Amino acid sequence: MTLNQTLRDVTDRIIERSQTPRSQYLDRMKAARDRGPSRGHLSCSGQAHAFAAAGPDQQTLAQGQAANLGIVTAYNDMLSAHQPFERYPALIRDAVRADGNTAQVAGGVPAMCDGVTQGEAGMELSLFSRDVIAMAAGVALSHNTFDAAVFLGVCDKIVPGLVIGAQVFGHLPAVFIPAGPMTSGLENDEKAKVRQQFAAGEVGRDALMAAEMAAYHSPGTCTFYGTANTNQMLMEFMGLHLPGTSFINPGNELRDAVTVQSARQALSLSDLGENYTPVCEVLTEKAFVNGMVGLMATGGSTNLLIHLVAMARAGGIVLDWQDFSDISDLVPLMARVYPNGLADVNHFHAAGGLGYLIGQLLEAGLLHPDTRTVADGGLEKYTHEPFLEAGGVAWRAGPEESLNPAILRPASDPFQKTGGLKRLEGTLGNGVMKVSAVAPEHHVVEAPVRVFHDQEAAKAAFKAGELTQDVIVVVRFQGPKANGMPELHSLTPMLGILQGRGLKVALVTDGRMSGASGKVPAAIHVCPEALDGGAIAKLRDGDMLRVDAVRGTLDILTDGVLDRDAVTADLGDNHFGTGRELFAPFRTAVGAAESGASVFWS
Repeated sequence: MTLNQTLRDVTDRIIERSQTPRSQYLDRMKAARDRGPSRGHLSCSGQAHAFAAAGPDQQTLAQGQAANLGIVTAYNDMLSAHQPFERYPALIRDAVRADGNTAQVAGGVPAMCDGVTQGEAGMELSLFSRDVIAMAAGVALSHNTFDAAVFLGVCDKIVPGLVIGAQVFGHLPAVFIPAGPMTSGLENDEKAKVRQQFAAGEVGRDALMAAEMAAYHSPGTCTFYGTANTNQMLMEFMGLHLPGTSFINPGNELRDAVTVQSARQALSLSDLGENYTPVCEVLTEKAFVNGMVGLMATGGSTNLLIHLVAMARAGGIVLDWQDFSDISDLVPLMARVYPNGLADVNHFHAAGGLGYLIGQLLEAGLLHPDTRTVADGGLEKYTHEPFLEAGGVAWRAGPEESLNPAILRPASDPFQKTGGLKRLEGTLGNGVMKVSAVAPEHHVVEAPVRVFHDQEAAKAAFKAGELTQDVIVVVRFQGPKANGMPELHSLTPMLGILQGRGLKVALVTDGRMSGASGKVPAAIHVCPEALDGGAIAKLRDGDMLRVDAVRGTLDILTDGVLDRDAVTADLGDNHFGTGRELFAPFRTAVGAAESGASVFWS
């Protein structure tokens, strides 16, 4: 099919906008390739240090004839999604050793769970952890003794941080290896129902705990379509996973086989062979456009409107929220996965999954087919799925028809004609909304505001019975400069109850909402943030706002608001405890949400 002209136009303007930083980046990557890995140039003492713990691989490394693979891992056994990575280094070392090559764990990066820290002080470190992960990946690879790298990570900030780190070493091939989702447990809508019942005082903590444990019950990624699983989708659309590997459950033979093959593939792409494919040639402007298309077609996490911008900047590519908005207007919503439906990612994968989706979008001219990927055969190969063959792994064509139209539909007959995310712009500033799970009757909310400076105050007002009329809940001083831009997912049950009572309800915040945010309209990531004197800092209780996801507007309706002085807030309690004091330099240096909320680029 012919490439859609609007998609081509968006891509062309990104290329033009990015021309200077992209060319400078590629020049740096060429220079790094020309220098090559330094292990052959190290002193004898340096080499001895690098190879001392390599056991049976010491002599192979010292002789310098074989390829050496660096493993950057986000393993810990507190995150269910990352616990399976404990076994991966041994699998990888054995596999590449059998081919006469070597592998070493180059280093580890931190990985925190937003599900644990929701509503807690630790959440204020979450967004900043992405840039820490990028720096830690940089430290891991800084010994410059590797020909290629594999990156073990899944969850919310981990994959974006690893992608940023990988691009700093963009002259190396990089393959990302997932761990897969846990098997299905308690249905997501039932879990959400129990949460609302607990928030309303209808059930006790014992019932809540039982429901949560039934939902989150084993190793693997959480099964709803939040940021973690959106990351996995992006790694396939952007060509950094091997095809069809995102949603294979942990702990089975196929998962081990694709892990081994991913490591071998990374080394096959090194500069020592005939198919040199560095990550700087995979993550191009076209690849990021393909990622945005996948985001819209699946109704993915709002967090990626921040992360994709930051990830792109690491490779000299400049994205803005208008790019996302234009692609959202173009790309149909083809998937219904919780919170945008009842299915989980296991059901989505069984229905045809990413392979079917990519095939449909290629056929409709809504993806760039000519991007380089870590798989032989380019993006078309991502319509295939892996299977076991003679103890190894091979690929075959995936389904050409959806196996469950309630979960996955063709591009010609989508759930809705436009994507799942919407840019908002108006007198309050710029923001975004995830609309894929919001019913059409809630796409426009016009109501008076109640203003809070943290989510605990909002929940206290709800419990006190103060929110009994149509209301737009404004939670401000939640931006990256104020307190690290925490997710405000703990507001979801309260807001859902109010909406269920027939009230017109919306959330407006300069903070973030969970990647699983759903049925209540939420205008989030508002820029400028309150601490920067944005208009959100001038609102008072009773002011009228209009949140309009149809027209893409976010407007103050009360006269004179913009003439007021911005209020201030005492944020002292947000800057100490649970490690927050260590991040004062980040709060000072961080850029706005619309530019990626990064300490690296404003």
